[in-house]
Amino acid sequence: EPFDESAASALARSLCDRRRSIGADGLMLVTRAGGDADYRMRFYNSDGSPGEMCGNGARCIARYGYDRGLAGDIQRIETTAGIVVGQRIEEDLYCVRLNDPTAVETEIGIPWDGQILSVSYMELGDPGIPHAVLELPEWDLMPEDELRSLGAYIRSYAAFPKGANVTFRKRLGRDHVKAVTYERGVEDFTYACGTGTGASVYALAEKRRCGDHAEVEVKGGLLIVDIVRDGKKCRDLLLTGPASMVCTGEIFDEAISQ
Repeated sequence: EPFDESAASALARSLCDRRRSIGADGLMLVTRAGGDADYRMRFYNSDGSPGEMCGNGARCIARYGYDRGLAGDIQRIETTAGIVVGQRIEEDLYCVRLNDPTAVETEIGIPWDGQILSVSYMELGDPGIPHAVLELPEWDLMPEDELRSLGAYIRSYAAFPKGANVTFRKRLGRDHVKAVTYERGVEDFTYACGTGTGASVYALAEKRRCGDHAEVEVKGGLLIVDIVRDGKKCRDLLLTGPASMVCTGEIFDEAISQ
């Protein structure tokens, strides 16, 4: 239905407020697609800034699209970063094809506390979602404030003109990873970052430090990443995980602060 998208940023800030409204990491809008996709997804971070795409959001919106009859088991979702393909596997399990990795740099040295951190950078899609990924085996033992400060520092590092989502990871096994992401636009850690999870596994696989199928433990649960290749080239970067329907409801105008 008609919606003035110029009001979307203010709406996102209002609805994502965890104290005075629904509370969320981001807001997604479903509108008509401009091309041959089933519908268009517009994503806004909790601070109101627009995002190119959201991997976990895409899985959730794929379930929404299926449940609302906007698409079938396979659906094409138009995003700012390009077409995302979603697939219904079970009622509460969905897989999405993430945008193609672009602008991949596997070694960027960032100074921190007297040492040089080795960071991988890549973007997913075009225009790309920026991700900085680094191995930090003790990240889950660090004081949260210290880890948050490091995440904020890398997120705004000068080498990343668009800023970056920052994923800290540790390997629990060859194809088993534990990770957490400091997200641009949320400006804090989230329970899961789908594109960050995909970028983290892809960076590991490019260094031959994991295979093309990996399980990633995040605070929100377990995500599966699969890399499908043509020879050595990545053809598909797939993210699979749960998408649970929590509630449906009505938002009252008086709850929306501009």
